[in-house]
Amino acid sequence: MSRTTSGEEAAMRKDVRWSELSPGRRIAVAILGVVQVGLAVAAWRDLAKRSAAEVNGSKRTWAAIIAINWVGPIVYFAKGRRA
Repeated sequence: MSRTTSGEEAAMRKDVRWSELSPGRRIAVAILGVVQVGLAVAAWRDLAKRSAAEVNGSKRTWAAIIAINWVGPIVYFAKGRRA
């Protein structure tokens, strides 16, 4: 069984503390978080303003789907609204 060096262990480590991120990566993570929340808020707002007849499926189901990271709002905008 081979042992890994500390450099290899660091490269294989998946969890990184906020304090270990470079300023550029911190900014990138913050921007991506704002975009993700913005997409969800926009999708929930759109869902709230539409009547049930203008939505494909249950509004409750879509509200839950929208909460799924990036995928939910994108799927809602692509498939959840009737034209």
